[in-house]
Amino acid sequence: MRKPCIVLIMLMVLGTGSVFAQSGQLNGVKPAIADRDLVIPIAEVTENAVFYPVDIEGTRLEVLAVKAPDGTIRTAFNTCQVCYASGRGFYKQQGTVLVCQNCGNRFRMSQVEVRSGGCNPVPIFPQSKTVTDTAITISKTYLKEAKQIFARWRRSN
Repeated sequence: MRKPCIVLIMLMVLGTGSVFAQSGQLNGVKPAIADRDLVIPIAEVTENAVFYPVDIEGTRLEVLAVKAPDGTIRTAFNTCQVCYASGRGFYKQQGTVLVCQNCGNRFRMSQVEVRSGGCNPVPIFPQSKTVTDTAITISKTYLKEAKQIFARWRRSN
């Protein structure tokens, strides 16, 4: 009689974990989308970076969105403009900063989408997205243009 109870409990635990994983609520990472525009609901964006995985024609990309201290919503590709070819040129949030996993450069949220060049997340400037009161849309066409900077993303040598 104990075995059915244990099996039932295990199924409940596994099922709950599956629901959380499918909802994308673990560690600020959302469920992946494939071969379409990325739509980021403004209501989801907070001071903690949210990471949006995208698969474009078999290449895995990631966009990050964060609310800067001045209240503006900022977006960037989650890859470093200098370190992207290393395979480890992506960012993770540590406290109030983003840290490059290749070189360790620390990057304040207020710097996201402000400048291009250097060791920082690749910005997605206003002319490359559509912003409404409720959502930010980044077109599949624009995402496709960024594929080359993700060719070795999150891969080692």
